[in-house]
Amino acid sequence: MSENELIQKAVSGDRKSLADLVKMHEQTVYNFAFKICRDRDKAENTMQETFYSMIKNLGQFDQKSKLSTWLYRIAVNHCLMAARQIKKGTFVEPEDDDDLFDDRYMADWNTLPVKTVENDELKRILDNAVNKLAPEYRIVFMLRDIEQLSTEETAKVAGLSVPAVKSRLHRARAFLRKEITKAFQ
Repeated sequence: MSENELIQKAVSGDRKSLADLVKMHEQTVYNFAFKICRDRDKAENTMQETFYSMIKNLGQFDQKSKLSTWLYRIAVNHCLMAARQIKKGTFVEPEDDDDLFDDRYMADWNTLPVKTVENDELKRILDNAVNKLAPEYRIVFMLRDIEQLSTEETAKVAGLSVPAVKSRLHRARAFLRKEITKAFQ
């Protein structure tokens, strides 16, 4: 069954179709929310709020875009609301990434230990730089450069004009370049 058919059935009250829509998009919404919030609990809360909003407002979805684009927009709104409620600068804590690493996994013996250390250090530098981005810049950066949405799709999801997306993306990239350069000096 196509996504549009599932949407039509869900709007008319078919709970299984609604559950199928959630199942189809839950991982994408969670991954996106985690990339923005950088915290599992916040990402799970954002995902739940996003799907609650979807369920409440699915009848208003005009199907002019993909459902995932609409869900990205809802998730962005919830992330920005959460960011506004928390003091500036505390939306993301660098320590929040510590629980992402699990020692139970075996090392990859195909790479040299020195390369692994270098890669871990580079990842830490990049994560710290991304964490310092203001939420409105981080969202545009994540949608465009990480999720690889087009500029037009990013504008639609973020509720911005195409020039505003380009401007924010340029500023985000310039900021990241500056932060990364500082780390290597």
